[in-house]
Amino acid sequence: MRVRLPLPAVSALGPVLLAGLLGGCGGSSSGNGVAAKAPTDIVAAAKVAAEGASSVHVSGSIVSGGLPITLDMDLLAGKGGRGQLTENGLGFELIQTGGTVYIKGTPAFYRHIGGTAAAQLLQGKWLKAPTTSKEFASIASLTDLHQLVDTTLTNHGTLAKGATTTVDGQKVVGVTDTAKDGTLYVAEAGQPYPIEITKSGAGGGTITFDRWNESVALAAPANAIDITQLQSGH
Repeated sequence: MRVRLPLPAVSALGPVLLAGLLGGCGGSSSGNGVAAKAPTDIVAAAKVAAEGASSVHVSGSIVSGGLPITLDMDLLAGKGGRGQLTENGLGFELIQTGGTVYIKGTPAFYRHIGGTAAAQLLQGKWLKAPTTSKEFASIASLTDLHQLVDTTLTNHGTLAKGATTTVDGQKVVGVTDTAKDGTLYVAEAGQPYPIEITKSGAGGGTITFDRWNESVALAAPANAIDITQLQSGH
């Protein structure tokens, strides 16, 4: 049985999510000295700290293009990541390790990208493709810790520093992107890690960063189906 899977939703999700994250940048830290820095220097310090980390947990939700997107990901620097993503109610599990991306969608997700036949054939199964494939390259970027940090903390407009505050009981200092109504909160003690990004307005939402440098285990799922075989009808 031939099943053609163009994967439009999957291919679009990576850049859509990253674009939503770009709505805010910020930093914090009085205990570590960043609260006394200029806004651009706070963001730079947060970027350096994040890029030096071995792992992080990223979670939250945004609205992009009018569609709600949620994610819950564990990222391991230089090795990949794992977690769950949902776009407009269509969810899938995601693992990237060893240069291969694996996804396992819900029945609704598989129906959306391939129709009823695909949903029946693929129920409970994992798909796989190289991270460089056109189908999976965009979502592979979501499992790259350094790429995610670089994209999120580099693209911003004019920055304004806010007062020291708290996020989940942790002291932070905020830096707001005045053009995009987004604020990045950076840890005020210890390493100046990004703690949270919030954006207001129609495309708003909140993304949190926690569990920095905790152990993350990655394993490729067994018996994953190569997407190229489905597309060729083999």
